[in-house]
Amino acid sequence: MPSFLLSKSFLHLNRKSSLFHHFSMSTLPTKTRLRGVVFDMDGTLTVPVIDFAAMYKSVLGNDEYMRIKAENPSGIDILHHIENWCPDKQKKAYQIIADFEKQGLARLQIMPGAAQLCGFLDAKKIRRGLITRNVKESVDLFHQRFGMMFSPALSREFRPYKPDPAPLLHICLTWEVQPNEVMMVGDSLKDDVACGKQAGALTCLLDEKGRYGPHDFAKLDLTPDFKVSSLNEVYSLLESNFDLTP
Repeated sequence: MPSFLLSKSFLHLNRKSSLFHHFSMSTLPTKTRLRGVVFDMDGTLTVPVIDFAAMYKSVLGNDEYMRIKAENPSGIDILHHIENWCPDKQKKAYQIIADFEKQGLARLQIMPGAAQLCGFLDAKKIRRGLITRNVKESVDLFHQRFGMMFSPALSREFRPYKPDPAPLLHICLTWEVQPNEVMMVGDSLKDDVACGKQAGALTCLLDEKGRYGPHDFAKLDLTPDFKVSSLNEVYSLLESNFDLTP
């Protein structure tokens, strides 16, 4: 099924409430069956290593970067921004992005708690998927270096990419589960939480440094169902709030 049709295939599903709960206080009226968890990669499963500000400046130029940043205080979507550039300019931009990403590959580190959380999900027979705006090469290296496999694992070669819900809906379709039986976990409000919300899935925002608060949620009209400061906190969240029966 073409990826652009996937968004439509689940439009009839009831979407979950977007009330925000911190994991330690979170209570759902009844325990929802959780059948899969989909993770972002950069900043979620791996430690952030790419200097995005430097990358954006290299692609856009300093003046354009400052202008666009002022117009988009919640963050720049560089991939979306260059989509309509002429082919030659776009090719150069993608090359700059790829160079920064390759530099990041040399410093790739697993996020604390990621391996243990994946082991917990495997023990519970909960499926694990991955969605990233990084390239397939990065996903392949992640799998090889850390020995943790995610399936499906969708990189930015899958179009449309986050925050469009299509990749998450594709994973649900592949798993043959409903989106409201799946949780999207990521560190980006505008990409990961937005993707999950639009797909009708549950969402968990990983906010290690306390960057996000109610003001940010209100500004973007995006409130995650859960918020954690580390992947280690996800254990309690899942066991307290969900039916993890295979």
